[in-house]
Formats: sequence, structure tokens, C-alpha cells
Amino acid sequence: MTSPAPAPAGVDPAVFDPELPWQRARSVALRPEPFGALVYHFGTRKLSFLKSKTLVRVVETLADHPTATAALVACEVPESQRPTYVKALADLARSQMIERRKAAA
Repeated sequence: MTSPAPAPAGVDPAVFDPELPWQRARSVALRPEPFGALVYHFGTRKLSFLKSKTLVRVVETLADHPTATAALVACEVPESQRPTYVKALADLARSQMIERRKAAA
């Protein structure tokens, strides 16, 4: 994984923009469960639940795609459901479970 991109001056790095590159935070572990996954942040000691296997797949593959939107498309999230997934990803960004990364050169 790469280092997160420094946020431009005046930009909150936790503000989620699906057209930017994202990745699971380096200090976060996913544990698969029948309902989806447990997500644990070793830095903040926060535990979250992903209640969708598709959302787990999106989070696991964020770093493989140029944008979060591209990850949603690659994981075959129906367009009608994408706003719900974007909201979930925004919540994960706010809780530092995912982070921005530098775009591939």
C-alpha cells in the first residue's frame, strides 16, 4: 500500500470524494464474518461492522482501482445502489477506516 496523499491546504482528508483514490487504512484489519466483516482500527481501537459482503469486497479492492467509483463499478454495485455505498464509504472515511492514497503515477 502507498502513503496517503497529503491533503491540499484547507481540505479535510476525511471528506470522502468517490472520484479520488482510496484504500483501507494501513492500521485497519478486516475479519470476514457470515454477515460481512468486522473492521478494527488498531490506532483508534474502534470496531465497526460491514453488513454487506459486497461492501467488504469494495473496501478490500479500493487500492486496486483509480477511484472509489471505479471500485464500485468493478464490484458490480448496481448504479441504483451506489449512493448507499458512497454513504457507507464516507462513514468509513470519517472513522478513519479508509484513507486517501496517492494516485498511481
